[in-house]
Amino acid sequence: LSLSLSLLPGCYEEYSSSSSSTSRAAGMNGNGPSKLVDPLEDPVPGLGTYEDFNTIDWVREKSKDRDRHREITKKSRQSTVALLHSVSDAFSGWLLMLLVGLMSGALAGGIDIAAHWLTDMKDGVCLIGFWFNHEHCCWTSNETTFQERDRCPQWQSWGELITGTSEGAFAYVVNYLMYILWALLFSFLAVILVRAFAPYACGSGIPEIKTILSGFIIRGYLGKWTLIIKTITLVLAVSSGLSLGKEGPLVHVACCCANILCHLFTKYRKNEAKRREVLSAAAAVGVSVAFGAPIGGVLFSLEEVSYYFPLKTLWRSFFAALVAAFTLRSINPFGNSRLVLFYVEFHAPWHLVELAPFILLGIFGGLWGALFIRANIAWCKIRKSTRLGHYPVIEVLVVAALTALVAYPNSYTRMSGAELISELFNDCSLLDSSQLCGYKQVQPLADRPAGEGLYTALWQLALALVFKMMITVITFGMKVPSGLFIPSMAVGAIAGRLLGVGMEQLAYYNHDSFIFKGWCSPGADCITPGLYAMVGAAACLGGVTRMTVSLVVIMFELTGGLEYIVPLMAATMTSKWVADAFGREGIYEAHIRLNGYPFLEPKEEFDHSSLAVDVMRPRRSDPALAVLTQDGMTVGEVEALVESTHYSGFPVVVSPESQRLVGFVLRRDLLISIDNARKRQEGVVSASTVVFTEHALAQAADAPPPLRLRGIMDLSPFTVTDHTPMDITVDIFRKLGLRQCLVTHNGGHVVFEDTEEEEALQVVHQTSFTPLLFYS
Repeated sequence: LSLSLSLLPGCYEEYSSSSSSTSRAAGMNGNGPSKLVDPLEDPVPGLGTYEDFNTIDWVREKSKDRDRHREITKKSRQSTVALLHSVSDAFSGWLLMLLVGLMSGALAGGIDIAAHWLTDMKDGVCLIGFWFNHEHCCWTSNETTFQERDRCPQWQSWGELITGTSEGAFAYVVNYLMYILWALLFSFLAVILVRAFAPYACGSGIPEIKTILSGFIIRGYLGKWTLIIKTITLVLAVSSGLSLGKEGPLVHVACCCANILCHLFTKYRKNEAKRREVLSAAAAVGVSVAFGAPIGGVLFSLEEVSYYFPLKTLWRSFFAALVAAFTLRSINPFGNSRLVLFYVEFHAPWHLVELAPFILLGIFGGLWGALFIRANIAWCKIRKSTRLGHYPVIEVLVVAALTALVAYPNSYTRMSGAELISELFNDCSLLDSSQLCGYKQVQPLADRPAGEGLYTALWQLALALVFKMMITVITFGMKVPSGLFIPSMAVGAIAGRLLGVGMEQLAYYNHDSFIFKGWCSPGADCITPGLYAMVGAAACLGGVTRMTVSLVVIMFELTGGLEYIVPLMAATMTSKWVADAFGREGIYEAHIRLNGYPFLEPKEEFDHSSLAVDVMRPRRSDPALAVLTQDGMTVGEVEALVESTHYSGFPVVVSPESQRLVGFVLRRDLLISIDNARKRQEGVVSASTVVFTEHALAQAADAPPPLRLRGIMDLSPFTVTDHTPMDITVDIFRKLGLRQCLVTHNGGHVVFEDTEEEEALQVVHQTSFTPLLFYS
């Protein structure tokens, strides 16, 4: 659920920690008896840490880092060793980015090579070495031709290997069955490995990454087992032929690398906020190695994923993305000296009149994006609420079998998503043997009449479009690694290619019409169908994810054509506007809401006419606020209060009568400190006094020693008045990363009058220090 106050009227819990800076209280405690345990003087294990499925306190983490940096700077002036430590501390961030880029680039290269090899294995095997994929197997062959560059004696299909011939119905059936069997085997291995070793390795990972970057903690989601299993199963899932891509999961893989490498550096291991800066950079690295687009990756992290993105993170993200792209280029997984599989260069410029079909593609992309999100979320709800969700292995096998069964007869659905997009982006040349280039007259740089081969290809593409649209809805969200970039781009590229060919034939047969007369002369190359495919791919991806700036830059880096930025921008913005008309959530935000993650969307606008007093907990009609007093409660009373409530923290007030706010204490820190004191401090019993003041009050000689807990108290909790508008309060939560906010009345002091009107407001006054408790 989104953390919208107006939508959560009955929630009382909080997945969080408070905004405290324990270090700010340093030096403010009195010098009590030496036997007393003080959390400041004698650190307590576990104090200030976070439990699983809790939210970090950005204010406290940033304060801890400032104090740490201030201490290092102070010591660096005292000795050479401390100065060197200061320099190494400053350089550690860049070193970490270098390691993240190298590791992510190497893994991405390995994933690309392995996925290409296993995908080709469904079709046949290389006789000179089974570890060669189809392209590498035929590289050294002297028997290939321009018309049949993908055929050579060294590579044999399964039908040819088993039956001895590549022609005939029997060989076709053998190839068909082997294709299905390999697809089932790969998908079965993928789902079994995920289920047995790393349940967090399934899905895209971007919704969870967004939630983690906003401050939520999911232990193990970025761990080593998740990285290992996600890397292996991503290769298997992509190779199985399922309608999914590896781009989203590569972001997850890069973030796993960053999280593991963070443990090598104390600065990032012990500070959750600093670690999230590294994870933001890792998200940029993931897109960089997925598309070969370093700049687009940085913008993707800034626009789509990151919650907190300071300028320093921008520089380091760019550096890490650059290192990752260079590493991937050095590995050269595609064998074409480029970072991406579908790099294209168009020779003909576009004309202003073509903006109309480009905008039409944007409308299609927006409609498809809105339809896909609603259909996919509805299917995921069915999966969660019915028995289907109890059988993930069977679901994956059934979808894989259905996909392979329907996809094989159509050459455009049989090929992988990246190959399909490359084919659709292709600009036909004289030596091109593709069916999409089946024109009657083969003339370079000129519009040509469509031939029989092109019409056949168009029918196959139309069927592929319907199939891709339907199968992607049920595939995304299954218990295997599944990205959405490539399937969405494939849908848009098919629609764009169909429209591009239609425009090309319209221009060929209507040169003299008023639309084409001024700029498209007979025999000229007026329309580029591959450009329409590229614009359609961007439009559909934008409609699904609601990306804008980063998407245009990614597409620009893929094509290298500066002159096509305007068509891409027009289609992308149109797609976003149309999709937003049906709902402002992208697919990742919709899955965050579906899974119930605590995520306060920075881009979402809230219209609240209520005030803070209307939504705080407890409400006016609820029982009085549970508070701690600074020096009047015993250990037993504090433990009873904690046991009888479920709040994650408690305000500390001067006394029940005064109700003046002193500070705020976390439930977790309170329990840890009391448990630690019972073990390490002599004489602590239930009758011991809990003291939050600077100096302990005088006690009777036979009284048990007090328990000093001022060190765990936040002395400056963030507060708003009870008449603060809720839209301002929500902005405060989003921009400061608060976990709770205390609502005060009259500047933090409650005044009781003996009039009837004031007695009627007594409940409001008693709840004037209530935390706004968010439950997700």
